[in-house]
Amino acid sequence: MTITTISFRDLQRGVMPTDGIVHLVDKKSGKSKGLFIPPIFENEILELLENSEKSKKQKKLQRLKSFAGKNIIDDKYDNLSTSEIKKQIVLEKFGG
Repeated sequence: MTITTISFRDLQRGVMPTDGIVHLVDKKSGKSKGLFIPPIFENEILELLENSEKSKKQKKLQRLKSFAGKNIIDDKYDNLSTSEIKKQIVLEKFGG
């Protein structure tokens, strides 16, 4: 896999490599503006994004568990967001 860095000016002139990933950079500021990823890598990138999102949710849940009592939160709340957990606990306490 090759990563080619090009500027906006190169992009406007039609210089677009067809192999590998293209990193678009603003030459004046030196800031990264984005990536062009070929369809070959689409499934791998989507899988990475899904795993990243799952790990973020899991970390948030662990932080919430550490603040909630003595780390005793039932496993049935594992796939819920913070607000959903709060709603579920209120429903269980007060009925509804």
